[in-house]
Amino acid sequence: MKTLLISSGKQLSIALFYACFGIGLALTVTGIWLLNGRADLSPWHTHFLSHEFDRHKGVEDFGDYLKLEQQLFTELDQELGKLSGGISSPINRYHSGSIADPKRWALPWNQSFEWANADAQFGLLLLHGMSDSPYAMHQFAEQFKGRAHVLALRLPGHGTLPSGLVRLEWQDLAAAVRLASRHMSQALNGKPLYVIGYSTGASLALNHELENLHSGRPTDYEKVVMLSPAIGLAPMAVGAQWQSQLGYILGLEKLSWNTISPEYDPFKYSSFAVNAGDVVYRLAQRNSQRLLALPEDKKRQLPPILAFQSLVDDSVSTRAVLENLFLQLPKGANELVIYDMNRSQVNLSMTPVDPLAEISGILARTNLTFRGTLIENQVGFSHLVQAREFGTHSGVEKLDFKWPVSVYSLSHVALPFSANDSLYGNQMPNSMERIQIGAAASRGERGVISIPAADMLRQRWNPFFDYQMQRIEAFFSQNPEPTEYR
Repeated sequence: MKTLLISSGKQLSIALFYACFGIGLALTVTGIWLLNGRADLSPWHTHFLSHEFDRHKGVEDFGDYLKLEQQLFTELDQELGKLSGGISSPINRYHSGSIADPKRWALPWNQSFEWANADAQFGLLLLHGMSDSPYAMHQFAEQFKGRAHVLALRLPGHGTLPSGLVRLEWQDLAAAVRLASRHMSQALNGKPLYVIGYSTGASLALNHELENLHSGRPTDYEKVVMLSPAIGLAPMAVGAQWQSQLGYILGLEKLSWNTISPEYDPFKYSSFAVNAGDVVYRLAQRNSQRLLALPEDKKRQLPPILAFQSLVDDSVSTRAVLENLFLQLPKGANELVIYDMNRSQVNLSMTPVDPLAEISGILARTNLTFRGTLIENQVGFSHLVQAREFGTHSGVEKLDFKWPVSVYSLSHVALPFSANDSLYGNQMPNSMERIQIGAAASRGERGVISIPAADMLRQRWNPFFDYQMQRIEAFFSQNPEPTEYR
């Protein structure tokens, strides 16, 4: 009987193994078939530019970085005629004369720009996010232009073709940030250098200082502002790279892409390479490991951080911003502002799970080592908002801002832009000389328009942008010496 049971057990195990293997294989084949059945790739997905920077190119200073960048955009201009195939589209950024043609804007916002100022009080380094361009930082550049020496860096792989993100590595981005930081430090000659980083740009600013401290070098930044910082991503990003690797093995280029979309945005890629998500994930992991390994005395040498984060964020984790960054920092002049969702009765009735519940335990702590602020509705489901301090400090300040009636939350992409931004704001244009994305929410039957409805309905501008700018101004003007939060 015992022998029979053992034999039956082995046969059952083998049967289960082959059943699981078969199911897994079927799911894999189905997944590959679905991914490869998406829209066809365009030349801007498959063509690679030869003058893009990477850390192996031997570029030693920022001047050479800019020379290489100029060669890159000259190459892009030469290739665009071939890439568009002579086909005209009214909304494609790569078709000359379209309403999404970047040349319709007065300045080349896809490229790095530097606004030197001999009378600058400080320097300001601006770092955009993954798939973006320096345009994402232009309102901050304009805000501080009269007082600062401003440099907005175009990160490698950005501002040209979506294919630029297919082979990118996070070390290439970090190398470009090092060149820009060194250049700014030399140009400022002892004046403070501040940084505003958005998403991946925020993570790169943190990485730059963590690597400095681990290597025994002094920090370069006096203060750092983070918008939607890419501190923690979804766990599924761990296995993202297998998709593109499998596509390479099978000769299926579409598997290198998470999304394949029309390129209607002049300053941001609409298509998103699988590798881009993997790059951000690896950078976030590197930062987490570096921060955990850093001794307390070294952590105290990190520059003060002011971060702004939407409670609901489809790209990065709000909880990770708290747990993987702010709760790891020693007591100091660090500040975190969280934008709650618009808690109208209608919005709450359509929200199955309150996103605040995931972090409410942390916000309720009274021993937090940073200043925390929650931008929330005033009592009574009003569209008016207030700033409520949480953690060590308490208090409520009513603000002269309110939620727009049709907006239920911010988003990952909304924080860097005001309502009057000419591309992502909410003002409908008087003419269609240039595309306007922030107010474009066309309605009709589903399945007709090539631009996904989710893209058109995503919140693109920040109704609290002026409050955000006030906080940044106050943060920069604070004495760098220890304050009450240290």
